[in-house]
Amino acid sequence: MTTSIEGTDAAGADFAGRVALVTGASRGIGYGVALELLARGASVTITSRKPDAVTAAAQSLAAEAGVPESRVLAVPGNSGRADDREEVVTRTIEQFGRLDVLVNNTGINPVFGPLMEADLGAVLKIFDVNVVAALGFVQLAWKAWMQEHGGAVVNVASVGGLRSTGVIAAYGASKAALIRLTEELALQLGPKVRVNAVAPAVVKTRFAEALYTGREEEAAQHYPMKRLGSPEDVARLVAFLVSDGASWITGETVRVDGGLLATGTLA
Repeated sequence: MTTSIEGTDAAGADFAGRVALVTGASRGIGYGVALELLARGASVTITSRKPDAVTAAAQSLAAEAGVPESRVLAVPGNSGRADDREEVVTRTIEQFGRLDVLVNNTGINPVFGPLMEADLGAVLKIFDVNVVAALGFVQLAWKAWMQEHGGAVVNVASVGGLRSTGVIAAYGASKAALIRLTEELALQLGPKVRVNAVAPAVVKTRFAEALYTGREEEAAQHYPMKRLGSPEDVARLVAFLVSDGASWITGETVRVDGGLLATGTLA
């Protein structure tokens, strides 16, 4: 199986016969990851909270990737609920017979500003969805398929988990926990399963709109690459990390930040 991080055309169908589950995939980074894996031969389960949105996303993904709709399974569910997570994994195995790749992309950030003013209930919810739910999905994928057959996991973290922001502090702390969880899982699940994380900076999605709307050009000037990220930038890195080309990479958190952290600031 040959792999290229350069994109779909070079990689061909390098994920043919494999099955991926991408959470939070009705739009944004999750959608981009699902599209990349589909175009490279995988069958993909996508999940998000709103039934209409995830169903529409599945249809759009199949059309955009030029694959039969049977290659995309849409399962609505709240990643923060154990029963919903179990249904997603169970239906994936029922539909496709296997689960080779898990991409934990679901994330929430309802708290902005100083931690001393943060609502602790909201902080608890952030950690439950961004960290505990990710572990829950890994446990289910491990028991359903990966323990016996192997696989690869990528957790979508953030540069906010690597450096303080002062603005999205609770979110950043949850992503720091996700990065540590990634390392611990890599230790415990190897050699059967590789576990890595990606840490994007600001990517042009609805989730991150508050960080650049009305000031995109100004925000981009802080980046050595002079632009904000796109879902495709993250998706191609994720595809590489779950491919055989990354077979000796585990426990890593790879920045995909346009060089932002190289400037020494997240401002």
